Amino acid sequence: MDEIPLDIACPICHVEGQVRMLTHIDDIPYFGEHTQVTVLCHSCGWRQSDFIPAEGKKPGGCRILICKPEHIRSRVVRSSSCTVRIVELDLEVKPGTASTGYVSNVEGVIDRFMEVIVMVTRQAYTDDTEMSDIKKLQEMHTTLLELKEDPIPNPITLEFLDPNGSSQILHADAEMWELSDSELEDLPVGPEPAVFSQDDL
Repeated sequence: MDEIPLDIACPICHVEGQVRMLTHIDDIPYFGEHTQVTVLCHSCGWRQSDFIPAEGKKPGGCRILICKPEHIRSRVVRSSSCTVRIVELDLEVKPGTASTGYVSNVEGVIDRFMEVIVMVTRQAYTDDTEMSDIKKLQEMHTTLLELKEDPIPNPITLEFLDPNGSSQILHADAEMWELSDSELEDLPVGPEPAVFSQDDL
């Protein structure tokens, strides 16, 4: 992995001369060649990663009904512009200004949702939230936890919606489609990509 110093201040701690860019080219089965770009600060530890496909992609969606144990092991590529949804539970994670890309598997994505649900549930107890709302959170957590069982008692649909077309669920049972204009209107595109002049590199 190549590390290139960038002549810019860190956007978080504003220290000069500590920002580096790492690039790594990899070939992901069924997804093709892509470049992983990570910009990081050696002063405060801030980092932002993203995945750029070698070929231009159209805005795309990808979904899989998680109903078999093999689905939970499916590899995924999620870029910083991707919105992730669990349809039946009405859960959604949209990319924000600090959104970052990652390569994982379906189980890793489910674990991220579960961690947030646990955090929100703890806060709900602290805030004396209605028990009915806490019960809903606990039921969501149980449903996600059961996806790791065999057989899976309550299948759910995982969706990746990416305006840049750089995200995918890598399984033969996954369905892909090109996003419509109306779907694109409701989707954020994530953080602005870092822009560097040739003098910075």
